[in-house]
Order: sequence, then C-alpha cells, then structure tokens
Amino acid sequence: MKVVVVESPAKAKTINKYLGRDYEVLASFGHIRDLPAKDGSVDPEADFHMLWELDDRGSKRVSDIVKALKGADGLILATDPDREGEAISWHVVEALNARRALKGMPVERVTFNAITKAAVDTAMRNPRQIDQALVDAYLARRALDYLVGFNLSPVLWRKLPGARSAGRVQSVALRLVCEREREIEVFKPREYWSLVATLATEAGAMFEARLTGADGRKIQRLDVGTGEEAAAFKRDLELATFSVATVEAKPAKRHPAPPFTTSTLQQEASRKLGMAPAQTMRAAQKLYEGVEIGGETVGLITYMRTDGVDMAPEAIADARRVIAKEYGEAYLPGAPRKYSTKAKNAQEAHEAVRPTDMSRLPKTVARTVDAEQAKLYELIWIRTVASQMESAELERTTVDIAAAVGPRKLDLRATGQVVKFDGFLTLYQEGKDDEEDEDGKRLPPMKAGDALKRERIASTQHFTEPPPRYSEASLVKRMEELGIGRPSTYAAILQTLRDREYVKIEKKRLVAEDKGRLVTGFLESFFKRYVEYDFTADLEGQLDRVSNAEIDWREVLRDFWRDFSTAIAGTKELRVTEVLDALNDLLGAHIFPEKADGSNPRTCPTCGAGQLSLKLGKFGAFVGCSNYPECKYTRQLAANGVEGDGDGSSENGGQPGTRVLGTDPVSGLAVTLRDGRFGPFVQLGEASTDKEAAKPKRSSIPKGLSPSAVDLEKALKLLSLPREVARHPETGEPILANLGRFGPYVQHGKMYANLGRDDDVLEIGANRAIDIIVAKEQGGGRRGPAADPGRALGTHPETAKPIVVKSGKYGPYVTDGTTNATLPKTMAAEDIDLPQALELIAAREAAGGGKKRAPARKTAAKSTAAKKAPAKKAAAKKTDGDADDAPVKKAAPRKAPAKKADAEAPAKKPAAPRKAAAKKA
Repeated sequence: MKVVVVESPAKAKTINKYLGRDYEVLASFGHIRDLPAKDGSVDPEADFHMLWELDDRGSKRVSDIVKALKGADGLILATDPDREGEAISWHVVEALNARRALKGMPVERVTFNAITKAAVDTAMRNPRQIDQALVDAYLARRALDYLVGFNLSPVLWRKLPGARSAGRVQSVALRLVCEREREIEVFKPREYWSLVATLATEAGAMFEARLTGADGRKIQRLDVGTGEEAAAFKRDLELATFSVATVEAKPAKRHPAPPFTTSTLQQEASRKLGMAPAQTMRAAQKLYEGVEIGGETVGLITYMRTDGVDMAPEAIADARRVIAKEYGEAYLPGAPRKYSTKAKNAQEAHEAVRPTDMSRLPKTVARTVDAEQAKLYELIWIRTVASQMESAELERTTVDIAAAVGPRKLDLRATGQVVKFDGFLTLYQEGKDDEEDEDGKRLPPMKAGDALKRERIASTQHFTEPPPRYSEASLVKRMEELGIGRPSTYAAILQTLRDREYVKIEKKRLVAEDKGRLVTGFLESFFKRYVEYDFTADLEGQLDRVSNAEIDWREVLRDFWRDFSTAIAGTKELRVTEVLDALNDLLGAHIFPEKADGSNPRTCPTCGAGQLSLKLGKFGAFVGCSNYPECKYTRQLAANGVEGDGDGSSENGGQPGTRVLGTDPVSGLAVTLRDGRFGPFVQLGEASTDKEAAKPKRSSIPKGLSPSAVDLEKALKLLSLPREVARHPETGEPILANLGRFGPYVQHGKMYANLGRDDDVLEIGANRAIDIIVAKEQGGGRRGPAADPGRALGTHPETAKPIVVKSGKYGPYVTDGTTNATLPKTMAAEDIDLPQALELIAAREAAGGGKKRAPARKTAAKSTAAKKAPAKKAAAKKTDGDADDAPVKKAAPRKAPAKKADAEAPAKKPAAPRKAAAKKA
C-alpha cells in the first residue's frame, strides 16, 4: 500500500475512488506549517534562516500521515501543480523527516492538471522528485512578504495612526487606484463639438457621416472647440451639396481569443457575469474539484491557476469534434489552432483553464452544480470551444463624402462593417473595458460620384471626461500588464484592499478611501522605491528566475534587504510634522479642493484666521485649524456635502460644517446635519457654553446612508433612538433598536445583537427584532447577528447529538452544539454531508476546539497577568503567492485559519481576538 497526500478532503475522497484499495489518500488541508507571528521568524543576520512552525491542525495532519506510513510501501505527494503545491509537498516531507517517519522510504511527487481518472492514472505512471527551484521561489516570496509586512506595518502604525497594514504587492495595487483618483481630481474638462450629417442615397437609404476636414485641413475630434465654430460649420453644411467622393471596401478577419488563463478568466467573469475575482476563484475551485455525475465524482475543469494558453492535443481534438457536431464543418478551421504565452514563470506553465471533457455541454452541467458555478462553467466552455473555431470574415467599408458650399469644400466620412461569416462570433465575443465598440453600422450600397441628399445636420456639444476609475477587471488587467504580482494572487489582493477599507466599490468601480490615500501618500513620500511599478515588476522577474533555477533565492533577499532595512531605519527619527507636511502637499487637491469663489481653501471657516491642515489623532487623520485650542474646528478629510460656505449665512445656521434641516415640532429646537471629526451626525439644538448644562442630543449617520439623503424626517428618527420595537414574548420587557459603536443593534435587557446588512435600524419591525434576540439567546449570536438555524445533516454516531451546517460570521460551519468547525473554502455549505461534517468536527476537537471558556478574570492582578500572557501561535496557511502583510512583532494574533490564500496574508495590529476555526481558503 502507498500513502498519497493531496490538499483538500474533497479531492482525497475522489482520488481514493480512482486509485482503489492499494492506496490511502489523506488531505493536508493546505499548508501544515507557517512562519510564527513573531520577530525573528525570518532572520536576515543568519542569511535569512526561516523558522517554521506546525499549527495544531498541521500537527494533527502530520500525525495522521505518520500513522498511515507505518507498514506502507511509499509516499506519493499529489498536491496542486503550482509553486504553492510544490511548497506544501516540501513542508510535508520536512515535517515527516523531523519525526523520522520516512526512514529511507521512497518519496514521489506527481501532479495532474485535472481531477479525472485518466489524468490521475497518467500522473501516477510519471512520478518525479520535488522541484527544489519552485520551493526556493516560494521561500523567497514568503520571506520577502514577511520582511515587508513585519517591518513596514509597524512604521505605519507609529507614524500614521489609523493605517492598518502595507504589503509588497498590495501597496502597489493600492497606488494604482489612488493615482487614478488623483488624475480624476486634477482633470480639467475640455469643450468640443461634433458635426454629424444624416444623408440619404438616391434610393432613399439613410446613413450618418461625420465632419473630418475643411479646406484641405483635417479636423480631429477636439478641433471644433466652441459653439461659434460649430454654428459656422453647421450653416455651411446646411447650404452644401453632397456627393460620394470614394468608396473603399476591405476584407478583414477577426480571430478568436485564446482559452482562459487565471487573469483573463477573472476579467471576463467580472465583465460578463459581474463576479468579483475572489468569487470567480471560489467557483472555479469547486468546478476543478468536481461533482458527482452518474455515480462518479469528476473534475469539470482543469487547474484554474495558470498563465498558460495552450491545450493538450487530446483536448484540442475533443473541441474540434464538438464544433463539427454542434456547429457544422464550416466553423471548423482546416488545422488546429495553437496559442503561446509570454509567461516566464515555470511554475505556472500549465494548460489553459478549460473543461476536462468538451462534450460535457453547459446545459448538462447546469443540472449538477449551483447557479454561480453553472454560469462560470458555461463561460469557460464557450471560450475554449470558440478558441478552436474558424475566424470571422468581415468587410469594412469607408465612404468619403465631399460637401461643396460655394468655393469652400468640406469633407465627411462614414464607416461601416459587414459580417460576411460569423465564425467564432456565433458563440463568443470577448468583453472590453472602458472602450467604445469599434464595429460600425452597415452602410447602404454607394459608388463614387453618387449624389446624396441632406436630411439634417446635428451639432452636439461634448466635454472630455476624466479617465474612468478601475473596475476589478481593468485593475487586474493593468497589474498583469505592469508585471505586478501574479494572476493567482490578484483575487486576494483586491479582497485585502477592501477588507482594510482602503478601497470601496461603487457602481462596480474601485474608489480609493481616505485611509487608502493616506497610506499611499505616506509610502510615496518615504518609501517611494517600494511602491514603484518598475521596481515591483523587476522583483517579480527575479523571483521567476529563481523558479527557473537561474539565480539563488538568498541572493535576491540580500539585495532587497540591504536597501529596505536602511529605508526602515531612516524613519526612526521621522517626526509627525514631517509626515503631515508631506501628506498636505501630496493630497492637497483632495483635502482642500478649490472653492468656486477663488478664496483660499485652507482658510479656517470658523475663525477666519487659522489655516486648515491635516492632523493625526488616536483614530486616524482629520482636518483641523492651526489656531487650536482657541478654534476647535475639525472635519473629515474629504468634504462630504454638509460643510457650509463659511459665510455665516442663516441657511447654514451661521456655522460652517452645518446644514439646518428644520425644526423639531415637539421641542422647537433646530435640527442640523453636521460634519464632525469622526463623520457626519445630526444634532438637536445647540451646545451651551455652560459646562453644567446637558449636551445636545446627537446621532451618527448609519453606514451606507449618504448625508445628502438625510432630511428632517430621517434626522428626527435618528434622534429618537433608542426606540422600542417590540416586547419580548416571554419576559414582556422591551426590545430596543439603536445605533452603537459597532453599528446598529437590538437590545433586550443586557442582551445585545447586531443587525444584519439588510436590516434598517429605523425600519426594523417587531417580528424581525424578536427573531434576532431569540436567536442570540439560543446561542446563535456568537457567530453572527441573526443566527442561521442551519440544515440538519444527521446525528453523531457516538454522542447522538444533531449535526447541523450553519452560516456564521466567519462563513459556513458545522456544529454538534458543542464544537464548531468552519468549512474550508473549497467546500460549499450546500454540498457537505454527514461524514465530511464529522471529520471536520473531529479535527477541530483534536486542535483544541469546543472547550469551555475559563471564567472571566475579575481581579486587577489577574487581568495584568492575562495581558502578559505569551502570544498564541499563528496557524499555518497556504498562501498562493504574495503574503506580504506578515504579522507584526509584539502582536498576540488570533489563531489564524489554516488555509490556501490567493495572495497577501494581512498584517494584524496587536490584538488577541477569539480563535477562528481552521480552514483552507
């Protein structure tokens, strides 16, 4: 018997069926080891010696493998076919050697690009050894990202309060978003006019032609810049006679795009399906691991982390058979199409993302997977099949038209396009970002010398527009163009930026938040080299050379650390005033936008003498007056629509940053919307100068509610909080709805429960409030504001406890009422069955989960002792690429989930939150 190690339990179950009784297949659940979250895990003074540590789950996995190896004939490492998969296999061997479990036993490495019986059997017949070059590339990336996150994030915390982390690739991606925001802010619209003539042929067919020249001079898009010029051209065109000067028709071909890579899959799924990159990769993971079809579990697509665009010969032949059968011989080119990629990275030189069986049509697959996976599979199938279809045949027509008015000659042009043979377009057309469709309309038959009749002349005013904000798809495309990061990391990078609240998504576009702009401004001012695109791309190139065994990985680290450590040391004497001055200069257009009246935007609107400046407080940056404490004017960084014009007019209640909404009909006091240091809020009445007097009632604006949408009615509702929503069905005590530090919640006595995303604190009804409170009382609140009752899977064979799968704050999990085990991201809540749930619960119990909490410490001495407790070990996780937000020293992080992450593991501030269930992301 041989022991086979794969990454996920879902794959283990399927592969075990393929291999039979002579093999025992075990799952590693991603990485079994990781760098401890403490200083010294990567030691530059010891030539970058790396200290690896098994987490509780990893230790259990190793123990299971050691047990299985007793009496076995060999070990086969079948982790994923990429750099991270190679690293996981290396970690397994290292951990087993540390326990002396191999003792000369043969160790083989196999990889398969698809989870099908044929692919697995082929892999088993062609074993190899662990590719040390790929392992070295992993070690270099892991060390680089640890060194950046561990050393740069603390600098941010000290010099820029409110900033959460920085990362080797994450920060460069953030810079792209912030630079685009600056381009939009400084953009000056330019007026221009277009002149379009609607003309008719002698047969009465109408078409449009655009003015392109006058008196022998070409007219470009922006050349007609005023209404007066446009009116003059329009007058002449309305008096002119029109005739066809030349007609030119050229045949053209459009060729299909290659099959998907990781990057192009994420881009097209975003454009066509509206799926975020992280969402796309989760669905692709499920399709890769497969579903049960006809009593057999099969993988539906090949491995989804790849830069390759080529396909195996048998896959190409399979696609050609489908084309001939489904679309006819006319759509089948004479020879198979071959695609090549410029990717240098050997670890990603795999096949393109494609279906494992082309004859498995999307409509068939849709009956076996969920809706999201079905849509993604259809997209992959269509792109793959279209890539082997015949080219589309087009005819592009250009008609030049002469307009004569007296001695003056004007030139117009009409363009059109005709599809003679649709070819691959019958199945698929690639999406575009921020581009106009180049395909013109079909033109009527014309020949040189034909007279044309004028129907109407239109002159239209336009203004140039700033460059559009990045969508997730266009940012991924731009990062790939610049060589920043690797496609398999992009999904997690984007997710990290959102989780850090550095960017937000509005109308499917990425908008830089103030927090993100401050971090980027700080890094550009004091660590500019490390957020430069060329530097980051060059470093990626060096890491690629490591994976090709061209250079030593430690040499790359030495070159990087030499300058980076100097840059870090140079910030020790950096004063906060220097930071503020740099940010004031760099972000001035954003923080202090120009005023319509031309006055100084930095003059304090309250005292009129002080200068507004960026300031740093405990909770981050804000704008304040230089005359503090005499003048206490403050506001957030960016104006959000509630600041007054500073003229003391009655419309603003005589105060800047204030908008009067009306009068409270009960108290007769003014209700105002104000801009405070921590955001907009509503206030009833005015503050008194008497220190003994009560402060006016205030209420913050809930997250998601725009200040511009707050009227008197909404303000009065906010000021009425807390409000009684219902009475508890058992105690008869009131259930209150209110806003708190962590958002909206409902309260019954000393029981508090957060509201969900779709709950409105101003509108929540009695039934919903009671449901949330009752769920919290029944123990559901620990994992979310409104606990999911879950789906029953069966009962535990030993304890007879019911096993349920639920939705929680940290994702879906299974529970027996005592132990909660988070589902790996490779496993969907709707797919899990009882045996899988029991395995997860057992693993969680083995890792120390499910134990009762110790009683709360009440004495000061005990509290002090608790604070001095050593930091918990961080769980190992699989990071597929740039885990550049390494945990920072002096931190006591939560036990991190064991998972496969697509990119940068975030740095955490010193904290000791509760343990999260181990999982593979």
